Amino acid sequence: MSRSALVGNVTAMLEDAGFVVSDRCAIRPKSFDIAARRGDDLLLVKILGNIDAFNRATGHEMQRLGTYLHATPLVIGLRSRDEDLKPDVVYFRHGVPVFSPDTAYNLFIEGVPPLIYAAPGGLYVNIDGDLLADEREDRDWSLGRLANELGVSRRTVSKYEDGMNASIEVAMALEELFTSELTSPVDVLEGAEDVHESDSTPEDPAADPDDEEVVAVLSNAGYSVHPTLRSPFKAISEDQDDGDNEVVLTGHSEFTKAAEKRARIMSSIGQVTRTHSVYVVDRAKRDAVDGTALVERDELEDLREADDLRDVIRDRAEREEVA
Repeated sequence: MSRSALVGNVTAMLEDAGFVVSDRCAIRPKSFDIAARRGDDLLLVKILGNIDAFNRATGHEMQRLGTYLHATPLVIGLRSRDEDLKPDVVYFRHGVPVFSPDTAYNLFIEGVPPLIYAAPGGLYVNIDGDLLADEREDRDWSLGRLANELGVSRRTVSKYEDGMNASIEVAMALEELFTSELTSPVDVLEGAEDVHESDSTPEDPAADPDDEEVVAVLSNAGYSVHPTLRSPFKAISEDQDDGDNEVVLTGHSEFTKAAEKRARIMSSIGQVTRTHSVYVVDRAKRDAVDGTALVERDELEDLREADDLRDVIRDRAEREEVA
């Protein structure tokens, strides 16, 4: 299956599941392919035939975007170098959860979350430690008795009851012993943090030298600016003085056909992520592109307060909608 067809299939599946999906980010470089929202659940999705193409830099950028946009970054792929991705198993690459289209279908269409995740050493599941302890005590079994039944140490059983996850083999043995479901699903939409210890949000990259002046103006106006390297926008800017902590997707370049295409994609992403977008250009003959406000560089320097810039962005986007 071609990557384009795979993106189309995943997009259609998410729409069938009730998600509003952005236009595809058909530009390079790109850290994600589509944004999708269903209620309060916001996804940033990278779609790959071979997940080995997903590198550390892209993973770190997706983590940063997830933090600033309050979204779950994830990768949907078909295979790794060694084998096809197993159904109903969550993998991890560079701190981002990865799973197959079948797993995505079960999760988003059927409402059945995965129970298994891959980690160094094999496949694992979450054990409900409190339930395990209750089952053991109901049988009046000691930690040592259960340890002998499982062929593990008493200390290991104690760790299971304290919340340590177990291999599939141990989980199956436990459920056979107690004839009860003792596992809990992987909470993918919360970043699967219950099973995967990732580092804190990676630091922002340095701004492109061509963008440093724009970043300085935005910062002086009261925005916290987070540069990006592999996204359809150059930065995510947060208005720290706004009570709602308004987020603005920010672009900057000469206003070319490529810039116009980028601005349209920013608008589509903004509609899904519930953010505004602004594109800073040297010269503009129009107010906006599909809801992305256009602001000339000289004009931006005169907007010294966050309120002024916010009003310009909203006014130009609204005027285009009316037109």
